[in-house]
Amino acid sequence: MAHYAVIMLLAGIGIPVLAALNAALGVRIGSPAAAATVLFTIAFLTCAVVMVVTGPQALTKVVSAPKHLLLAGVLIAFYVLSITFVAPNFGVGNAVFFVLLGQLISTAMIDHFGLFGARVTPMDASRALGIALMAAGVFVTQKV
Repeated sequence: MAHYAVIMLLAGIGIPVLAALNAALGVRIGSPAAAATVLFTIAFLTCAVVMVVTGPQALTKVVSAPKHLLLAGVLIAFYVLSITFVAPNFGVGNAVFFVLLGQLISTAMIDHFGLFGARVTPMDASRALGIALMAAGVFVTQKV
């Protein structure tokens, strides 16, 4: 389990770095949409290489997958487009902190109801307090 935590910690570290880099690219080239397109092109190529190495046959199963699962692609595009546009004007820290607040809210809902096949983790007082403390921390960072 520790290796999963390390992987996700690294992914978390990468989110603000991604935001800062892509926001800077968007400003430099004058188009958040073009910067996002470049990002997704590089991401696509990276994923394609990993897929080829690990087994491309899984791609054939996409046709039979429930179509609502493809919404993830729209959501990541929304995130990248919005952070690329908003961060230069609002600040990378502010933008990512509000993303974190949104993640706290949606994570609590997904886990509580077991949405999208997630393991059910009911909302109890301890968990609600933890989420409230994290949200308060996000709020305090915006007020300082």
